[in-house]
Amino acid sequence: MHRKHLQEIPSSSSNVSTSFTWDWDWDSSKTSELLSGMGVSVLKKDKLGNENTPQDVLVSSSCPPQKRQKVKEKEKDFVIVRRPRLLREAESGVSWDALPDELLLAIFAYLPLSDLLKVSLICKRWHRLSFDESLWQTLDLTGRNLLPGVIGQLLPAGVIVFRCPRSCIGNPLFKTNKPLRVQHMDLSNCTVSVADLQSILCLCERLQNLSLEGLVLSDDILRSIAKNPSLMRLNLCGCSGFSAEALELMLSSCSMLEELNLSWCDFTATHVKAAVNHVTSKVTQLNLSGYRQNLQIPDVKTLVERCPFLVHLDLSDSVMLKPECFQYFHQLFFLQHLGLSRCYQISPAALVELGEITTLKTLQVFGIVTDSSLQLLKETLPDVKINCSHFTSIARPTVGSKKNHEIWGIKCRLTLRNPSGL
Repeated sequence: MHRKHLQEIPSSSSNVSTSFTWDWDWDSSKTSELLSGMGVSVLKKDKLGNENTPQDVLVSSSCPPQKRQKVKEKEKDFVIVRRPRLLREAESGVSWDALPDELLLAIFAYLPLSDLLKVSLICKRWHRLSFDESLWQTLDLTGRNLLPGVIGQLLPAGVIVFRCPRSCIGNPLFKTNKPLRVQHMDLSNCTVSVADLQSILCLCERLQNLSLEGLVLSDDILRSIAKNPSLMRLNLCGCSGFSAEALELMLSSCSMLEELNLSWCDFTATHVKAAVNHVTSKVTQLNLSGYRQNLQIPDVKTLVERCPFLVHLDLSDSVMLKPECFQYFHQLFFLQHLGLSRCYQISPAALVELGEITTLKTLQVFGIVTDSSLQLLKETLPDVKINCSHFTSIARPTVGSKKNHEIWGIKCRLTLRNPSGL
């Protein structure tokens, strides 16, 4: 039988590698490639007497007929008998093979990701159970080097929540065009080609939350995003590579958006007009900061008229805005948080007018008020917290402490804790 070898990718703390060899009929090359790509080392095992049961937990079974082999033709009465492997009885007297699938799944649910991948190599049955979709609903591969084929095998396993920022993603190599179950996905600041990113997103039709911050996109990618009508949060901060027409199509299709971050994208004035004219009226949190001369006062007017339910609006770094636009902010009856940092044509004295917005709770005006003016402004507007946050959390998957491993408030169970690369 053809034998295959799995080499461990050494971790940063060790130059020692181990290998694993198996003889079963399932597509072992997929598992081999997966484990290599994940950097998971496994213990060496011999082939088993029973392909469906771990070797060290089987109960005794009857021996098959003995195979006889002659040593010498002249010594006809002397033969060597090859004894079959004796299957040992578990200490408890209960065979793992006798446990129902439901119980094994309950046990596997406690395993960390590295161990879950290791047990998938034990036998056919454990391989099938270890990739049961109930075990793969949340997956965190933050900051990993994912070799080609890894994403293509893991995401179809039933992943619903996928956290993978700052990772290097190789070609997913999906084996099927079946849509993925992913609903929440963070690929912020990954190293991934446009083609590989498109191969992932073209299979996503159930997304509710998506972050592609800092990535180069394409019109095809935006068309793929547009096929997610349930999308509620979208973070495209710092993205580039797509046309105003594709942006218009995506915004028109994603009518359920509540939080949208389009800050600091590679936008022209045409992109900005497409955004303010086609963003859904249901949006409550919007970040359009960073557009310098491209965001004009008429754009603010259009935006306010189109999105009356805005609670959080960030228009920072828009140097064309003047106090004349304040009249439109007064029309936002739910506005609580406003960002106008580095809008240099707005004077500190003019900001006092914003205190008339009774719902306003926070105001970010970094760069346009001096320390002395800031203190005076705080005294004039005692009910408004001023310059309390340098960064916006709009549509971003993870906020606060770097130790926060949640993604839009969801904690991922499966994660690789080993800091070494994959």
